[in-house]
Amino acid sequence: MQDNTKGILYAGSAYLLWGLLPTYWRSVDAFNPYEILFHRVLWSAFFMVILIVVLKKKSSFVTDTKALFNRKKELSALILASIVIMVNWGIFIWAINNHHVLQASLGYYINPLMSIALGFIFMKERFNGLEIIAIILAAIGVLFMTVSSGTFPLISIVLAASFALYGLMKKYVNIDAIYSIALETIITLPLALLGIGYLSQQGENHFGINQTSFLILFAGVATAVPLIMFTAGARRIPLSLIGFLQYISPTLILLQGVFLFGEDFTMTDFITFFCIWAGLILYSYSKYIQYKKIIRKKMLKPN
Repeated sequence: MQDNTKGILYAGSAYLLWGLLPTYWRSVDAFNPYEILFHRVLWSAFFMVILIVVLKKKSSFVTDTKALFNRKKELSALILASIVIMVNWGIFIWAINNHHVLQASLGYYINPLMSIALGFIFMKERFNGLEIIAIILAAIGVLFMTVSSGTFPLISIVLAASFALYGLMKKYVNIDAIYSIALETIITLPLALLGIGYLSQQGENHFGINQTSFLILFAGVATAVPLIMFTAGARRIPLSLIGFLQYISPTLILLQGVFLFGEDFTMTDFITFFCIWAGLILYSYSKYIQYKKIIRKKMLKPN
C-alpha cells in the first residue's frame, strides 16, 4: 500500500473516531462532565505510559523528556498546550452532555479559520484574497447567530480558539508525537487527581463497580488512538489534504446532534453554518491552489 493511501486511511480514521466521540461521551453521562474530564486525563496518561512501555520506548522517552527540561521555551509551550487541551476537552464534554452538540460542531468548523488568525498574529503569516474572504464569511456567520438568536456562540468560539492555540503551541515543541501526548496527560494528571479527590469529598464521585465506570476506562484509548493515527497520517499526506479530511469530524458531530440527539437545526443555524461552510470551501480551495503551485514548481525545477 502506498504511503499516500496509508496517510489518507490513518488521518481519515482519526477524524472519523473524533467525530464519533459525542456518542461515547453521552454513553458515560451518568458521570458529571467534570468527572468525565478528570477520568479522561487519568486513563489517557495510564494508556500512554503503558503504550511507551509496550513499544519499548521507555529509555528514549526519559532521555527526550530530560532534554526538553533544558529547553525552557519548548517546555513552557508544552505546559501551556497541556492546559489548553484540557480546557478544550472539558468544554467539549460539557457541551455534548448539556445538549449543545451543534455549537460543538460549529466550533470545529471555525477552528481552521481561527488557526489562520493565530498564524497571522503569532507566526507572521499573511493571507491571500480568498483567505480574507473566508475569514469575513466566518465572522458574518458568528455575527448573524449573535444578532438573530441573541446568543453569542461562546462554546463554539472557545472550542475553536483553544484547539487552534493548542496547535500553535505544538509548533514550538520539538519532540516525538507519542512522547508529547504522554507528557501532556502527565502534566495535567495532578489536576485530574485533585479533581477526582474533591468530587469524592463532595460525594459526587460516581466511579465504582458499574457499567458506566467500565466504559469510562476506555477514555484513554478514545483520546490517544485518534491522536496517534492522525500523527501517522499527517506524516504521509500533504497539509492541503489534511485540511480537507478534517471536516469529517464536525460533520459527523453535526449529524449526531440533529438526528441522534434531536437538537433543533433552525434557519439561524442553517445561515450561520452556510457562511462557515462557504468560508471553509474558499479556504480549502486556496490551499489546494497553493499546493498545486508548489508541486508545479518542483516539477519544473531542474535536477
